[in-house]
Amino acid sequence: MRILIDENMPVADVLFADFGEVVRVPGRQMTAEQVADADVLLVRSVTRVDTALLAQARRLKFVGTATIGTDHIDQEALAARGIAFSSAPGCNKISVGEYVISALLVLAERYQLCLAGMTLGIIGAGNTGSSVAAKAQALGMQVCLCDPPLAEAGDPRVFVSYDVALACDVVSFHVPLDDDGPHPTRHLLDAERIAQLPAGQFLINASRGEVWDNLSLLLRQQTAEPLRLVMDVWEHEPDILQELIPFTELATPHIAGYSLEGKIMGTYQLYQAYCQFAGLPLTRTWQALLPAPAVSQVQVQDPLSAAHIKQLVHLVYDVRRDDARFRMAYQGAASFDAMRKQYPERREWSSLRVQGSADPRLTALGFSVSDQSFSN
Repeated sequence: MRILIDENMPVADVLFADFGEVVRVPGRQMTAEQVADADVLLVRSVTRVDTALLAQARRLKFVGTATIGTDHIDQEALAARGIAFSSAPGCNKISVGEYVISALLVLAERYQLCLAGMTLGIIGAGNTGSSVAAKAQALGMQVCLCDPPLAEAGDPRVFVSYDVALACDVVSFHVPLDDDGPHPTRHLLDAERIAQLPAGQFLINASRGEVWDNLSLLLRQQTAEPLRLVMDVWEHEPDILQELIPFTELATPHIAGYSLEGKIMGTYQLYQAYCQFAGLPLTRTWQALLPAPAVSQVQVQDPLSAAHIKQLVHLVYDVRRDDARFRMAYQGAASFDAMRKQYPERREWSSLRVQGSADPRLTALGFSVSDQSFSN
């Protein structure tokens, strides 16, 4: 059996080698000729799986994407050919949540803000939006959820309108890219909405680049009343609107979900899905695939201040490192993909055991916690 895999998908060789020949190829340059003899195809968001890519597929039986979003997959085309499909919902929700919280703490320090009591509008309350909400609430923020599809589906949580969410101190977007249906999200933040936002408002996008009208944002940023933008995703990746980068507070190359745990979990969920499809037993656990972290534990003393929490967060992941790397290295489309391919290992907060504190904020944020000190 031939298993065609995006070259940037971690641990795929370990998980799928028992099933056949694993062939790694660049995801963005994947061709119909490469797919022609594949039995299994595993991709990420940079590969559009459509009728053109499937045109010569003679043996393909299973397609998986190691991503939450599925807008790059023509599921109707797969169904028409009887090809099974699976995505990886929630695989990087923790990583995205940590990215947003790291960014919020940077902004709070930069502008001397107290996050506790500030309002956070979350547009899209699925896996990633809910992860952000839980962590923001641990820091004392007042969260307003906006998700019309979930509200209409009977989700028992309290939801607000889009207008109410946009009026919050900070607005963070976590929606899929959807061109159809009753709630399309392409340019959800369009020129009209952008013009109406108050100067200095904080906006975060860690979902899909096309959810924001980037050109209209650039025009707004060039006025005397700019917004404060955190952008991990961009329209037309990897050939993004480079002129917008200097007008952002934090800018990164679509890596919010790129923690090692998140990337491995994405691959592992496809391994689980394929085993179920093929009627095979699971012989590996995802935790066994994780290496030991460079820093595994720290000692603290209660009470912990907001500044201490920030120190712990940024000890594990400080978004400013990715922002600096992006601003220095971006030189066009090729560099965008290169930064993603060569992204340095990043761990989640659960990799750090915090000793000596029973502060519930640490647990809510996702740290491993023990109220026992090293000496005990």
